[in-house]
Amino acid sequence: MTLAIDEIDRKLLAELQRDGTLSVDQLSERAALSRNACWRRVKRLEEAGVITGRVALVDAEKLGLGLSVFILIRTSNHDPDWLQKFRAAVAGLPEIIGVYRMSGDLDYVLRARVADVKAYDRLYQRLIAKVALSDVSASFVMEEIKETTVVPMEVR
Repeated sequence: MTLAIDEIDRKLLAELQRDGTLSVDQLSERAALSRNACWRRVKRLEEAGVITGRVALVDAEKLGLGLSVFILIRTSNHDPDWLQKFRAAVAGLPEIIGVYRMSGDLDYVLRARVADVKAYDRLYQRLIAKVALSDVSASFVMEEIKETTVVPMEVR
């Protein structure tokens, strides 16, 4: 069952996505709600799994992880044992920050954050040691034009 999300919920979610550190008082003021009504709505959104967590966003470049890499994978093996091994392998590599099973020509696209090309090569070597892959290629991001964690809140 899908939770009904109204305009007020969308406002709360938009505000929290912009600043997850807002107090209930600040959030209720921005959404024009009483403190209690605001708290109840946020709690309901958390319990329904709409709000999955609150995090601090960090600047990867300032942490020495300035290279963003998309790793393109094709595999000839699609059995459950291989998939379990693949999931465990990518879960165990903290540099990999996104893993996507794809339709079309590619089987998987991985997104990684590393310091430089040498660090990528070390990641690549660790990945292929953990799981058999048919074809792996990488594309290095030259410029990040847009990156956001914000889910759009427009009403459709």
